[in-house]
Formats: sequence, structure tokens, C-alpha cells
Amino acid sequence: MKKEKFISGLNGFGMFTVLFLIIIAGILTPILMEVYTPHISGAKWFMIIIAIVAAILMRGFSIIKPNEALVITFFGKYQGTCINNGFFWFNPFTLRERISVRARNVNGDPIKVNDKMGNPILIGIVLVWKVEDTFKASFDVDNYVMFVDVQSEAAVRNLAGSYPYDNLEDEHAEITLRGGGTEVNNMLEAALTERLAIAGIKVIEARISNLAYAPEIAGAMLQRQQATAIVAARYKIVEGAVSMVELALNQMSEKKIIELDDEKKAAMASNLLVVLTSDRATTPIVNAGTLYN
Repeated sequence: MKKEKFISGLNGFGMFTVLFLIIIAGILTPILMEVYTPHISGAKWFMIIIAIVAAILMRGFSIIKPNEALVITFFGKYQGTCINNGFFWFNPFTLRERISVRARNVNGDPIKVNDKMGNPILIGIVLVWKVEDTFKASFDVDNYVMFVDVQSEAAVRNLAGSYPYDNLEDEHAEITLRGGGTEVNNMLEAALTERLAIAGIKVIEARISNLAYAPEIAGAMLQRQQATAIVAARYKIVEGAVSMVELALNQMSEKKIIELDDEKKAAMASNLLVVLTSDRATTPIVNAGTLYN
């Protein structure tokens, strides 16, 4: 199996000087032949030959910018890759494919997939990648840019189908798409690295940029999340209220502020729980009579 190898071309300015001298020679030689050897024919053909040679040599010049590479083939045979920057001259009969090795972004629209529980969700990713192996990018896949797009979508669908959106339906899920954070992003990056290695692509960064329920179930899921949050909040409120009631009764009993029978303790506990767990401000009522009236 062939691997990427690096080559360099001849100095472009030096070859341009040689080409310039050949052109000058092609112009001056017929003139001198007409002056000094008018009896010798063929000056016209000499100029035609020089013009053809110059045109062929001109095809060998190439300019390579920073973070660009030229993949060079000669009649179908891979010659090498030139990553040096500057003005160069190569064999004019070679084919040179220009490939950018700059970092690129994939930030497409969110796609609709199903999570592990079968719920339709919208998920989008940001992928930063670059060409690391020009040989693989040129010859192991048809179009490496399209290959990145297709494999990115496939990796996202596979990831979304492996984990639930959240743990509302799967309470035992240790990793969810919404709460996984760095761990989910690391798994996505590892999956993309494995998939894109065949095309010589290096994954610099991959992370989830958009995650939401699909519109047809977003409203219902939002109500469910709100209900879950309300229940959890009420649970904490009740737990705190019971502790406060217990503390109040114990301190009143320890400090012998007032002696209460079980019936009055129950009534006081009930009143305190109503006050502490109510979601609205309570209005105090002063009892002007006795404790039992």
C-alpha cells in the first residue's frame, strides 16, 4: 500500500530565466540566420519549434500558497506531494491536484433523529477538521469533502441512537445526550476520528452545538420536564417544612414554653405545614381567645 511522500520542485525563478533565454534565442536566431545565412531555409520552422517547447515548459510552473499542497501524478503514477510554499517548476507532463490543508468547519443544520428511547430529536454538531494525509484524501475516496459530510451525519445518528435525550424515561441511564457534556463530545470525536481516518482526515474538535426535541413533541416534553421539576421542588419544600415543624415542636417542649397535647400538636403541625408549603403568601390570624377557642 502506498503512503504519502514529500517532494519538491525546481526553483521557479531559475526555470523562468531559462525559459526567457530560450524565447530570446528563438527570436534572435531566425533574424541572424536571415542576415548571415540567407541561403539556408528553415528559420520559420525553428521559431515554431521554439514556441512549442516554450509552451510546454510554461505548463510546469506552479505557485503553492501557505497551507496548500500539490499532489503530483505522472501518467497515473503517484510521484509525491509538495507542501513547500513558493514558486516552483515541475515536469510539465504531470498532473497537479491542489489540496488545502487548512482547518475547516462543518456546521450544518440540525438533523432529525431518534434517541435510544425512540423520541424524535433535533441534533447538530460543529466539526473542525483538516487534511492530514494528502495521498488518502486524493486516492482512497472519491470526494473527501463530501465524505466528511456524509460520515459526520452517520456518526451523529449512531450517537443519538445509543443514548437517551435525558433520564426522564430511562432513570438508570448514566449518560444522556443532554447531560453527558464533555463525555458525549469525546465519544463523538472518537467516532468521527475512526470514520474519517480512511480519507486521511484529522479531527481537531467535535462537539454537539444544537440539541432539542423535535417540534411535534417539544410541547409535551416541556410540560413533562416542568412537572418533574415542580414535583422535585415540592419534595424539597415538604422535606424542609417537616424538619422545621419537628424543630419547632421539640424546642417548645424542651424549653417548656407551652404544654401541648397530641391533638394540639397535630393542629399546630398542620397549620405550620400549610404555611410553609403554600405557594402563596399566608395571612396571619391572631387568636384573641384562649388556646382552645
